[in-house]
Amino acid sequence: MERTTSRRKPTIRDVAEAAGVSYGTVSRVLNGGRWVSPQAREAVESAIVATGYRTNHAARSLATGRANSLAFLLTEEQHLLFADPTFALLLRGAAEALSQRAMTLVLLVAGTPRERESVEHYVSAGHVDGVMLISSHESDPLLDRLLAAGIPTVSCGAPLGHQGELSSVSVDETASAKEMTRHLRDRGYRRIAMIAGPPDTPGGRFRLVGFREEMGSDYDDSMVEVGDYGMESGAAAMSKLLARHPDIDAVFAASDLMAAGAVQGLRRAGRRVPEDVAVAGFDDSGLAESHEPPLTTMRQPWDRISEEMVALLLEVIAGAPPRTIVLPTTLVVRDSA
Repeated sequence: MERTTSRRKPTIRDVAEAAGVSYGTVSRVLNGGRWVSPQAREAVESAIVATGYRTNHAARSLATGRANSLAFLLTEEQHLLFADPTFALLLRGAAEALSQRAMTLVLLVAGTPRERESVEHYVSAGHVDGVMLISSHESDPLLDRLLAAGIPTVSCGAPLGHQGELSSVSVDETASAKEMTRHLRDRGYRRIAMIAGPPDTPGGRFRLVGFREEMGSDYDDSMVEVGDYGMESGAAAMSKLLARHPDIDAVFAASDLMAAGAVQGLRRAGRRVPEDVAVAGFDDSGLAESHEPPLTTMRQPWDRISEEMVALLLEVIAGAPPRTIVLPTTLVVRDSA
């Protein structure tokens, strides 16, 4: 009769012994802890591979009282998850950051009152350990409810109306907009318009502030139109701007999608880009490079934003006080401006 043998599953203590570190160090690495030296982390990760250790998620959840998952919460209508490439980039980066920590990402969309109510019940029931809030609006009541319920939350972008109350990761919106406006002026453009984002979003508000500050005494309210970050709104805004100011020679849009829409509006009006009117965007989410003509834009560090949001949220879950991280952007000059 053939005998079968079963190999004992490796444990955290086996990993610790193989790595030459303490049990606590292995535990901190597995839980995404930041207070581990690069050498120790590398040793633990190598030992995990060598021993074949696999995390027992159910046991960890029972032991810690945590779900071992974080929510990626998009407070926009569902179709924008696929229409706006910036959300896909953030989602991909967050998923990668969590996979490295053996954690699960839960995608939640709350663009309607019913969806907001459902999301509030879901996260309050403890199905996730914390929330990464994407594309928050100052007028949206969901953030107030998350804070009132004590849900650990990190905002992507400055949380308007709640600065200092929760952690956030953002780019320097004002400085970025100033740099782009300065670039257009240095190229000799003088009749520069702006298509701003919604004023109840940090990008909509602070990119306009940067544009206004850099334009100085040349700033004119009538040279600004507001869109919703989408392509159609960019085209509509461009048409309105041209109707008021046919002599516009450049336009700065607060998103690449609106910049692409502005190009459509200009072409319908018989204007060439950049020969007649220069167009600049914001994001560099992939659309800008593939657009015809390729768009000059401000590149956001998407992978780093996602990674910092995950790390910051884990800090909050562990009891750390609110912290703000502001990242730089990069001016990318292409053919449109």
